[in-house]
Amino acid sequence: MPYVNIKITDEGVTSVHKQQLIAGVTNLLSEVLDKDPATTFVVIDEVATDNWGVSGEPVTELRRRGG
Repeated sequence: MPYVNIKITDEGVTSVHKQQLIAGVTNLLSEVLDKDPATTFVVIDEVATDNWGVSGEPVTELRRRGG
């Protein structure tokens, strides 16, 4: 029973993107590890860029400066 948690920033991700991620990860686990898609769980967490830090700074601030 695989459980995959994908964390992405909450900018520009559509329902179609999420469906593609879920299907793609499920298929990959099935093909590579022979896992049953019926018992494969994929969870997508969208995180505000204020709550996602890189190099000691929030992504919101880095993007504001063009980084």
